[in-house]
Amino acid sequence: MKKIYFILPILAGILFGSCGIFVRFLTQNGMDNTTLLFTRFSISIIIMLIFILATDKNLLRIKSDELKIIIIAAINILALNLCYNVSTNTVPLSLAAVLLSLAPVFVIIFAYIAFRERITSKKIISMLLIIIGCSLTTGLLEGNVFNIGWIGILAGIGTAFFWANYNVASKKIIRDGTSTHTLLFYAIIIMTIILIPFTNFNQITIFINMNTGTNIIFLIFNALLTFILPYVLLTESLNYIDAGSVAILTAGTEPLAALFFGIALYDEIPTMLIFIGIVLTIIAITILSKEEYKT
Repeated sequence: MKKIYFILPILAGILFGSCGIFVRFLTQNGMDNTTLLFTRFSISIIIMLIFILATDKNLLRIKSDELKIIIIAAINILALNLCYNVSTNTVPLSLAAVLLSLAPVFVIIFAYIAFRERITSKKIISMLLIIIGCSLTTGLLEGNVFNIGWIGILAGIGTAFFWANYNVASKKIIRDGTSTHTLLFYAIIIMTIILIPFTNFNQITIFINMNTGTNIIFLIFNALLTFILPYVLLTESLNYIDAGSVAILTAGTEPLAALFFGIALYDEIPTMLIFIGIVLTIIAITILSKEEYKT
């Protein structure tokens, strides 16, 4: 029966991999980056609040000394989403997802600095494989990197950097017993408030008026499928599966899902070297996850 829960992190990876579809559609329909994120996060507040009230109202409780970490986490989630949106709009979806896989490299470095966590030989090998895999995926060895554009690549690296910052920042508060749902809920509120001055509400109105019912549902699904549901699935899966397996399944599925969506919807056909780069990156993440979470 336990095996059925392995589908949860796989579904989370697929949903994370679909993020670029929503970003591209909303961008093509006249919504800028910050406005897009405002719609995602503001709707997510409502969904998360309903979820918390339905499951455990105690998740709304927060200690005053946790606020600083939550603000730091919120800033990093906001920054990584801004970078990821730029990346998915300017490079193939599979490349945007693979560049996010650089996050463990930054995590290892930041964790060493912040917590003095040991850097083992397996971690070093994994870091090298990830860097090589990402280099192949950018088309560097084939001379295609200039056709893709450095803005998208740098934004993808920025996504990984800020994801790693969030990972390390949230690690302490979670270790102290705060639920990831609590951290995420209050981080979403902070991000939404930050985005208000930069949001073009006229763009939201125009988009909704194009096809009111359908577009409202689309915005709800954008928040639900690319943000809330993946995190809930990951958290739920940790109740039944070890953290290493969850990390491997999610990180391995996301770039493959993004690759599939890119091929199916945008004719983004990878070359053999790019495909090898994706596989190398997934192998490296698998090795790293086993090392990170072994008991």
